[in-house]
Amino acid sequence: MLIDIFAALSLLLFIISVIADARRFANAVLLGIFLTLMAVGHGRELLVLHHALDGTWLAGPVLEGLAVLLVCCLLLGNGVRMVRKEGSRPGNLLTLVAGLGLLSLLLLTVVAYVAELRSLAAAVVIAALVTYYFVSLFVCFGVYGYAYSRLAGPSGLDYIVVLGSGLTGGDRVPPLLAGRLNRAHALFEDELARGSRPVLIASGGQGPDEAVPEAHAMADYLAARGVPAESLLREAKSATTEENLRNSKALMDERGGGYRCAIVTNDFHAFRAAMIARSLGIGAHVVGSPTASYFRLSATMREFAAVILHHRWIHLTVCLFLVLTCWLILL
Repeated sequence: MLIDIFAALSLLLFIISVIADARRFANAVLLGIFLTLMAVGHGRELLVLHHALDGTWLAGPVLEGLAVLLVCCLLLGNGVRMVRKEGSRPGNLLTLVAGLGLLSLLLLTVVAYVAELRSLAAAVVIAALVTYYFVSLFVCFGVYGYAYSRLAGPSGLDYIVVLGSGLTGGDRVPPLLAGRLNRAHALFEDELARGSRPVLIASGGQGPDEAVPEAHAMADYLAARGVPAESLLREAKSATTEENLRNSKALMDERGGGYRCAIVTNDFHAFRAAMIARSLGIGAHVVGSPTASYFRLSATMREFAAVILHHRWIHLTVCLFLVLTCWLILL
């Protein structure tokens, strides 16, 4: 009963927080708390039923181990596919590394249990606790971030900002960036149909392996699909998402305040871009364009890692607290 009350309270706080500002990371955490409480409540009912049926309690740890092993296989499979399709750059190895890390933790758990090594068991428990902390945050981030990218934005837009993501062959728009541009173009056409005439801002600088700034290739892509020149602006100096948004904001501010804008990027990137826009004082909704299913998990992990690193001292403090508390209890 008490769990149900806390679950209802967390759901209410989540709804209020989303209405106030859908771009807060706290929204993801509140959603995670609600889902966790619901799972605990149902899990408790299952345990009561299991006990009533005089089932074996060994089934719980075995099923948990099998679940972790399944997740390891999924991560490793995705990691291999990422390397085959996207290459072996560090950013493409995240799911492979995560799968190997979880598998190692599972094997160490078995070794500690079989060999009855107290110190190793304590280290495994601490590692599992820290892992659980980050996995829980990642699930919250991923679930809410995906839902946020599907939210409908406001109409009557004055600007649509498209974030760059790199070119191929020095000057060609790759499929990932084309998806963003196509989504922005569709949004532009919808606004025209409603009577608005928004300006599209192509935002992206020139990388060391690019023949032209991303903004120029992006603007040319949109112009080839019928967007008139007077509806295009180019922001060609930025190298990061924060610079994309900061420089685009400066362009919009120069042309007058009180504007309504939307930002377009890929669905895996939408929530973090929204958090950055919020921190810069940009009152914009971020629209997500579809991403290939095999690519989304690894890309979401990169986005999550960027958020964690940005708030690294907070998470380092939490992890240190977990480690010290668990160590004092176990040893």
